[in-house]
Amino acid sequence: MEKILKRFASGKIDVEEACKELKLESVRKIKDFARIDINRSYRSGIPEIILAEGKRSDEVRDIAMALATAKGFALISRVRVRDVEAIKKRAEEENEEFEIDYNEVAKTVIVKKKGYEFEKIGKIGLIGAGTADIPVAEEARVVAEVCGCEVIIAYDVGIAGIHRLVEPLEEILNARVAAIIVVAGMEGALPSVVASLVDVPVIGVPTSVGYGLGGKGVAALLSMLQSCSPGLAVVNIDNGVGAATFAAKCTRRKK
Repeated sequence: MEKILKRFASGKIDVEEACKELKLESVRKIKDFARIDINRSYRSGIPEIILAEGKRSDEVRDIAMALATAKGFALISRVRVRDVEAIKKRAEEENEEFEIDYNEVAKTVIVKKKGYEFEKIGKIGLIGAGTADIPVAEEARVVAEVCGCEVIIAYDVGIAGIHRLVEPLEEILNARVAAIIVVAGMEGALPSVVASLVDVPVIGVPTSVGYGLGGKGVAALLSMLQSCSPGLAVVNIDNGVGAATFAAKCTRRKK
């Protein structure tokens, strides 16, 4: 980008040519199956996040390594073990100094150049209702940290034992967080409770945890959408990525 702007400033190219080259610079084509968005974080504050689900492992590997090479890191969600193995093998073959951080619970992988540091932009809270909700909560945590958030965590504090919520919620509020993500399955009541007690945005994440018809996350989703507690936003079922990126944008607004 700097080279293009210098050529424009010196009169070597006109506005039309500079615009054309800048557009090309922001998109990197990977063979015939992907176009990675190099400058997404500059436009939106959120980097491109690679969804492994539905892709072949070699596609996940090629996209991840290209993005990490261009930006210094790549974040992949919904990974499988074979995806991780393919990425590790490619990194070893190319003798590039990359760190591979695999979170088995969250099903995420961060590929980053050694020494790369994520910027810090603010704090958020992350509350999980039950132990079964932790995989979705962990996905949210990993994504939020990549987006520059310090995450204060409280797990297994659901409404079946509501007294468990008091101390961790006080700690989260004392940290002056910009937003709180609340992950809950079953009837999905916890986000409504939290939203009624705090003065920051709350992002509810319904999970596909529970029995019978509601076990697909539908009961939790509908409960959160029907909440009478003001200040509660709701993302889709098991969507830790969506919750984390929204919370990260809240920290940028607060900053």
